[in-house]
Amino acid sequence: MNQLIPEFDAHRVFVEPWTVNLSQTVLIACIGLIVALSSALVGNYLVLRRMSMLGDAISHSALPGIVIAFLVSGSRDSFALTVGALAAGVLTTVLIEFIHRRTIVKVDSAIGIVFSMLFALGVMLLEFAPHTDLDPDCVLFGQLEYLGVHGGDGIVAALVTSKQFQLLFGVFLLTALLIVLFYKELLVSSFDPLLAGAQGFRPQLIHYAMMCLLSLIVVSAFEAVGAILVIAMLILPGASAYLLTNRLKVMIGLSVGHALISTLGGVHLAVWLNCPTSACMVLVGAVLFAIAWFIYARPFAKKQSHAGDREMGMDSQLDAA
Repeated sequence: MNQLIPEFDAHRVFVEPWTVNLSQTVLIACIGLIVALSSALVGNYLVLRRMSMLGDAISHSALPGIVIAFLVSGSRDSFALTVGALAAGVLTTVLIEFIHRRTIVKVDSAIGIVFSMLFALGVMLLEFAPHTDLDPDCVLFGQLEYLGVHGGDGIVAALVTSKQFQLLFGVFLLTALLIVLFYKELLVSSFDPLLAGAQGFRPQLIHYAMMCLLSLIVVSAFEAVGAILVIAMLILPGASAYLLTNRLKVMIGLSVGHALISTLGGVHLAVWLNCPTSACMVLVGAVLFAIAWFIYARPFAKKQSHAGDREMGMDSQLDAA
């Protein structure tokens, strides 16, 4: 057991990252935090709309877009790969909606069909392009530590010279701005699409716009946390917050707090266990979800009352909107 789990040294785990390796730690923490915040903001609406697994579909099906963009551009430039993956993400959303609405196939089956088909296409394209230096493990699991090592000297220089941080920070600002500007439309369309249509909000357009934003968030996070772990970052904050409140604004605030705690906790857990930071962030987030579930888990009668209060709270939000 001693060989499996390293000895805990409080100074090495909590002090050295912010003293000896300050610029590297800050860059890793900032990139991880930006990914977690962007994912948490959109993840709230995925949880409310019961569409959490759509993020899974987009993250997996973006692989062929990444490979095709690499083959066309001939480089691993983040912008080119992001454009290719974003196009694949949008195509995934359109195909899922097309299959679901034009056939009797349910939406969960449509998601499984589309993302497995496109992911298989991406794997096949990798085999047909033997000279590519794309690392499948990097696409699936990310390279957050690698991004931190290549930061500049000093905190400001590390953030300014990191193209990945600039990209992710831009995506975060866009996400936060859109949620603030269209808060009412997202609120009504998430709880009652029919009411949203009656008020002239065009819920179908809102849905596709959100899926495009989701695609952008997922593919921009590939290089940092990969296509697998970003799914947990999308679902865990919103699911944890949903257990604790029936108010959307409070839910957003709790999910932001979840992202912050999981990022900082993940950084220190990674130092202790010498494990990938992105995986440790997800583990800390899972622990926070377990704590939220423990708080939510009450006797059956109280659960029933809480469920009724939740519905009343949602209805009051719609009335206020």
